[in-house]
Amino acid sequence: MPTITHNGKSFEVDEDGFLLKGDDWNPDWVDYVKGSEGISELTDEHNKVIDALQEYYKKNGIAPMVRILSKTTGFPLKRIYELFPSGPGKGACKMAGLPKPTGCV
Repeated sequence: MPTITHNGKSFEVDEDGFLLKGDDWNPDWVDYVKGSEGISELTDEHNKVIDALQEYYKKNGIAPMVRILSKTTGFPLKRIYELFPSGPGKGACKMAGLPKPTGCV
């Protein structure tokens, strides 16, 4: 499997760059994805989405559908795309350390 190294930390990822082991998630991973997403600074809104994704995944073993994510965070889908330019599946789930969601291209 491919490995990404950022700030001296190595992360095993799948072919699409998602973490293979959620336990490897840490601030260095977030910083790496932030840069690859073109996000200059993380806000409380970013963190709210990340926290909601991680909490849902821990309870259900899958990433939430976008309408559930929108309802949980209180953010309209448009705002989630503003926060994560590549979308809730590619950008937000990757940053949260979740596996690649089904149907995500």
